[in-house]
Amino acid sequence: MKKSRAALLAVLPLLSFLAAPAAHADGNVRCNAGPREAWKPISDLRKKAWMEGWTVQKTQIEGDCYEVYARTESGQAIEAFFHPVTLQKLVVYRRGREIYRAPGFSPR
Repeated sequence: MKKSRAALLAVLPLLSFLAAPAAHADGNVRCNAGPREAWKPISDLRKKAWMEGWTVQKTQIEGDCYEVYARTESGQAIEAFFHPVTLQKLVVYRRGREIYRAPGFSPR
């Protein structure tokens, strides 16, 4: 009985890695968006993402940016950041790798 308990205790930390959520690719993306009173509604962002052909899974505020988790038309999972005032697409990640960056945008 003691051996099986010891084995279980040894395996538990490994199982926690399997259950942990995937790491965000973004680090700390900054949009320099200014006061929230000037931000467009997040529903406008959902529509914009839909117009790009994405199936939106989740939208949220991350720091001072809008963040979208979606699937592309080809089914690839992506994470994208948009400026909340202009709704400009700033940076897109797929599988932790940057696949798009707006000209002149620095994510930090």
